[in-house]
Amino acid sequence: MVITVHELEKIIKQSFPDSDIEINDLVGDGDHYHLKIISKYFLGKTKVEQHKMVYKALEGQSIHALQLETSA
Repeated sequence: MVITVHELEKIIKQSFPDSDIEINDLVGDGDHYHLKIISKYFLGKTKVEQHKMVYKALEGQSIHALQLETSA
């Protein structure tokens, strides 16, 4: 089951409130996304730690391909 941009945005906003989020459906199939998150929750964290935080928030979601860009 694919996830819509709206659903993806809702999940990210719940996990990282007050963050700047940019989501692009790369091929229009709801299964290939570019996700950019700028969040204070990433302060002092390595890129690997930041990405793990996002993957944990998305746990249980079906996304085939995710290009992830994070920063504080």
